[in-house]
Amino acid sequence: MSDWKIPLYRIYTDEEDEKIVNKIIKRGNTWAIGEEIEKFETKLSEFLGVKYCVVVNSGTSGLHAALLAHEIGSGDEVIVPSFSFISTANSVLFVQGTPVFADIEEENYGLDPKSISEKITNNTKAIMPMDYSGQSCRIFDIKKSIEDKKILLIEDAAEALGSSVKGKKSGSIADSAVFSFTGNKVLTTGEGGAIVTHSEKIFEKLKLIRSHGRVDKTNYFENPLDPNYVGIGYNWRMPTIIAALGISQLGKFDKIIKLRQEHANYFNKRLEKYSEIKTPIPPEGYDHIYQMYSIRLSNKQIRDSLKDFLLKKRIFCKIYFNPIHLTEFYKSRIGSKEGDLPITEKISEQLLTLPLFPGMTMEEKSFLCDSIDEFFDTKI
Repeated sequence: MSDWKIPLYRIYTDEEDEKIVNKIIKRGNTWAIGEEIEKFETKLSEFLGVKYCVVVNSGTSGLHAALLAHEIGSGDEVIVPSFSFISTANSVLFVQGTPVFADIEEENYGLDPKSISEKITNNTKAIMPMDYSGQSCRIFDIKKSIEDKKILLIEDAAEALGSSVKGKKSGSIADSAVFSFTGNKVLTTGEGGAIVTHSEKIFEKLKLIRSHGRVDKTNYFENPLDPNYVGIGYNWRMPTIIAALGISQLGKFDKIIKLRQEHANYFNKRLEKYSEIKTPIPPEGYDHIYQMYSIRLSNKQIRDSLKDFLLKKRIFCKIYFNPIHLTEFYKSRIGSKEGDLPITEKISEQLLTLPLFPGMTMEEKSFLCDSIDEFFDTKI
């Protein structure tokens, strides 16, 4: 990232992060299973207004674990967006299920309830919508569309921790939800993830899945007796140091979100003069925490030209996301092709993600917007 005049993101950190991590290091033990893990889970549960939370080593592990806990497997179909990071679809394959791609809507860029309804079959076991760039999908509409059916709602909220819709935190509405704490997320621990649920049954399953199918009533590394293994599980535990860093990051989370929103508002005002640009202003009732700042250009040609122009100025920008169903793997796996999801394909050709991070300076913000001004002055 040091080669970029403006990187896509820069992690917000302070002395408190260093202190809490150093405390664990100097403790000399319980780096693997320390009290900070449960403390982090409790704090996340309280923040989100959910009953249970299980932290894991990544958001991808979280998606996999959530599907396993809800007993989704061979023969089960899970409706997912193609407009997402590839883990959303891959996690269904991990459990031998079948990912079924539905189209998105053009306001929140989340799964379209109408498209979901068209994709439901007798084999549909779950819907797994994704919250794009820091804003909830139409989660209440999706939930209502399946309320008379025995279909689970598992929310991929990897990008939306801290956002809300109609006063409810993203992740608190579905049967279960999954978050990611990887480097570019609003709350980051480098890597890491969490699954939240209101179900005690799912919570107990998740703990077994996370740690070898083992009943851990005490710290495994401090118990001389052999534990009881009651099922198949993985090693998806979050290290203590990572959990401690999460606690510290959560302590300044409101400040981090406020800074992101202030930067986004600056960009929105600077770019509103362009008819070729749609800025990410949330609909009424939705709170956007701007995990990413993605603008929508009027067509692919302008989007690609702007992207090349900014990259030449050493301003990092990127396309989030190209459609999963058009990757080489999924085209060969399920026979998907161009035209299958027209809205997804159109949006993917028009969006461009620009740099935005809490510690962004006015100089950086001005340079980015001035560069966009220069592009439209000279290229259009």
